[in-house]
Amino acid sequence: MRFLAALFAVALSIEAHAASLRTMTTLHGPNVYLRDLFDNAGRYADRLLGPGPAPGGRIVVQAPQLDAIARQYDVHWRSISEGDRAVLEWPGQPLSKDIVLDALRAEIKATGEAGEFDIDMPDFVPPVIPAEATPVPTVSQLDLDSNTGRFSAMLVVTGKAMNRVQMPLSGRVAEVVEAPVCATRLLPETVIRAGDLRMGRIRKTLLQYEIARSIDRIVGMQLRRPVAAGMPIRLEDLVRPVLVQRGGVVRLELQAADLFISSQAVALEAGAAGDIIRVQPKSSSAAVTAQVTAPDQVSVIIQPARLSSRNAALQ
Repeated sequence: MRFLAALFAVALSIEAHAASLRTMTTLHGPNVYLRDLFDNAGRYADRLLGPGPAPGGRIVVQAPQLDAIARQYDVHWRSISEGDRAVLEWPGQPLSKDIVLDALRAEIKATGEAGEFDIDMPDFVPPVIPAEATPVPTVSQLDLDSNTGRFSAMLVVTGKAMNRVQMPLSGRVAEVVEAPVCATRLLPETVIRAGDLRMGRIRKTLLQYEIARSIDRIVGMQLRRPVAAGMPIRLEDLVRPVLVQRGGVVRLELQAADLFISSQAVALEAGAAGDIIRVQPKSSSAAVTAQVTAPDQVSVIIQPARLSSRNAALQ
């Protein structure tokens, strides 16, 4: 009985110190340690075994290799089937293109060769970095052609718990201007309101004509042609809104010194605010010239010496 009890105690002691296989392990760095494969790995638990998978990748350690590692480092574990294996993963994510562009933009601005600009990198493939890393990108060896806008540079990304990443960059810099663009598609004869516009960035290479640069300059103007959403407005497509239509009945006002006379007339021409047009008073066959002052309203301002003849035309 004493022998059986002692044997049982030894078995319990061995079981208590036995290692167990970690079938799935999430790594937090570029290296694999013995403790990543086994729990209760013993005195060599912190022993470095070698490099792990790249960020976003995995490696699988099969039973024969696990047995060899356990024997080499005196780990109390042996495989029980060929299906025993350990999977090691290092979670990763693509490096944000925005932080690369920010670093590149700062380097370009430091050269003083560009004002406001956009950056195109159509061939950029972001490297995969550890998911928990805080990357610090640095751009160097910048070569920018100020005539074509083409550039090349070297990107280096460092950070805690990640390997250093280095890769070349190339693309093109396009100068831009800030200008009002249409928030929605606008039709001809639209009188533009502030809500129809927003500020946008427009590439200079796309500008083949003079455009409006200020929202204040556009609001209240009328379009001659349709303009698509997101597009700037050409100055030649802007006109003052027509307040008086040809053939329409208008209110004709005459003001001279302390005298004010109002009558109706027919507009012989269309006109916007401030335009001088010809109108014909309904009580006369003679046309007079007047200035458009408001919708369907014109005003004749004459010298006192000519007042009597104008009064006759209006009466």
